[in-house]
Amino acid sequence: MNIGSKIKECREKHGLSQDELASKVFVSRQTISNWENNKNCPDIKSLTLLGNVFHITLDELVKDDVEKMKANIDENEIKKFNLLGYIYFLELVLVVVSAYPLAKFADSLGIVIWISLVIAAFATAHYAEKLKKRNNIWTYKEILAFTEKRQLTHDESQQELGKRVYQQILIAILAAVLGFAACLVIIFVFDKLW
Repeated sequence: MNIGSKIKECREKHGLSQDELASKVFVSRQTISNWENNKNCPDIKSLTLLGNVFHITLDELVKDDVEKMKANIDENEIKKFNLLGYIYFLELVLVVVSAYPLAKFADSLGIVIWISLVIAAFATAHYAEKLKKRNNIWTYKEILAFTEKRQLTHDESQQELGKRVYQQILIAILAAVLGFAACLVIIFVFDKLW
């Protein structure tokens, strides 16, 4: 059973209309309708108020959904995600480490090989992003929970939702700085050796 059906079932069991329930949990009737039709989900405060109105615990209100979400995490998805992580890391290392040597020693063929590595890395990253989107995971904490086959609490999910934009920007900046530093080191080492 999903949370929307559970709210509707409890509301009807207590003989409440959507308007009456809305006034008890301090939301609009439309919000109740959206919850019951699974257009959106109540936040933790609303879930607590709903539990109080229905005289049930928060666990009883959402337990079926949590169990269903755990069952929906496919073990193969986790394996794919982990494998993609390893492949992408290897591709990034190859792209950074091989750029200068390929350009210096293999001329235009080296550049073609390097561009092929970059394209492969982009393809892997694109596939990983599709996998992340399909499983609604973006931040490190969400990814870690996913690979451990567990769900974040509602509060943790809300915190991670707020972090997503900042983490993406910081990761992009950090990756650029590390990539640039690695390229400088490689250029320095190859110039000293050859």
